Amino acid sequence: MGPPGTGVTLVSAALAAQLRARVISGDELYPPVSRRRDAAVDREAWFRALTLAFTRDAALVIATGPLARPDRDRVRSQVADLVFVELVAGTATAVKRPSRWRRTEAVAPPRVDPLAGDERGLRVADDADLESIVDRIVTVLDGRA
Repeated sequence: MGPPGTGVTLVSAALAAQLRARVISGDELYPPVSRRRDAAVDREAWFRALTLAFTRDAALVIATGPLARPDRDRVRSQVADLVFVELVAGTATAVKRPSRWRRTEAVAPPRVDPLAGDERGLRVADDADLESIVDRIVTVLDGRA
């Protein structure tokens, strides 16, 4: 997970390939009606789809924007052995860009709570090439297995 422009989609795809796992964009989990520009986003349906995806597929990487701590706790309470990977970017890396499925008017930015020490997960800086970033993640994941 991470803010737009940090390479979440690219890192997720590379990580999934390394782990021989399936990769899904978190945006794909929204119901089709929520993808219309004029529609309200159905977060409850998104959480149900996210949980279902993890229960159906043990080897899965989902690329998503930042999640607040209560949201991570909610998913974690329903999915065993879940590990969050947070891509951390400097201000030069993260860029503001419009989402292809969301409304174009300004909305309040989501609350971002960095992963805490008591959470199963890791924070990874996007300060290196793709292979090095993925290697860091895999090394930590292997140590937890």
